Amino acid sequence: MVALARTQSFAYDAETSAFAADVITGLSAQRKRVPPKYFYDEKGSELFERITEQPEYYPTRCEMSILREQGADIAKLIAPGAALTEFGSGSNQKARILLAAAPQLAVYVPVDICGPMVEQEAAELAPDFPALKVLPVAADFTQTFALPQEAADAPARVGFFPGSTIGNLEPHEAASFLRNAAKTLGSGARMIIGADLVKDSETLNAAYNDAAGFTEKFNLNLLTRINRELGGTFDLSTFEHHAFYNRERQRIEMHLASTRRQKVKAAGETFEFRAGETIHTENSYKHTPDSLAALARGVGWEPAGVWTDAERRFSIQAFSLPKTAKV
Repeated sequence: MVALARTQSFAYDAETSAFAADVITGLSAQRKRVPPKYFYDEKGSELFERITEQPEYYPTRCEMSILREQGADIAKLIAPGAALTEFGSGSNQKARILLAAAPQLAVYVPVDICGPMVEQEAAELAPDFPALKVLPVAADFTQTFALPQEAADAPARVGFFPGSTIGNLEPHEAASFLRNAAKTLGSGARMIIGADLVKDSETLNAAYNDAAGFTEKFNLNLLTRINRELGGTFDLSTFEHHAFYNRERQRIEMHLASTRRQKVKAAGETFEFRAGETIHTENSYKHTPDSLAALARGVGWEPAGVWTDAERRFSIQAFSLPKTAKV
């Protein structure tokens, strides 16, 4: 279903223009979608932190336990004087554990699309690590971007991509991300990635449908953001949160389903919804160590280590880029 009509023109800054373009493209598609990176405005980021505190949502607890219990072993991959770049930093709670385990680090570069949040998190982190240069960057981590000069000049560069965010990317997008990360970090770099593991559907479905409803609020907040920033007219009471495990594709899918036939405006366009039609807002692919290793090898990264929690629900996996690699 394409956009029905252009109602008026809007003038946006560059960041909001990109948001508008993605919303217009996504809602004009036959299968409506909006990229999950737009979940993370200030309210969305706050809601996600509440999700991670829910008893059903195991990934954050598992990843934190791996970092705490095996951080010293993971830190052996980090050379003295290295620069650590965290892709999609958000909250710095995981970075804090790794930074404490790797005092040999000289530079930390948190990168996040939400500029105010990454600046705030960097300001809160810096006093606790006085010997560390903290250089925040506001950027879309799925694209190539320039490292601050002190990080680019460091004797070694390490990427950090926690939170199973790689699972939010389609396989070709994950490959593109790893290819772009190689270009950003340069030959000889290392990469530390948090990845959720394949498991039973009951555990997965519960994690994305918490009883307290924070995942539902997080999903619906995307429509609130469209209303606020793009002049949208979404009535949130006419959309439902749907999340379920797609066993065939080994991924959780999140959707916002229209409960009735309706027309909605956003970014100067009008879009029509059928009753039951959805906006696909997120995928969360689940991996095995072998499947992620195969994906990484395909774009030049070599496996360098795997760590899991005791129940093998979550993994942290490390990869190295050969010094001879052309990036």
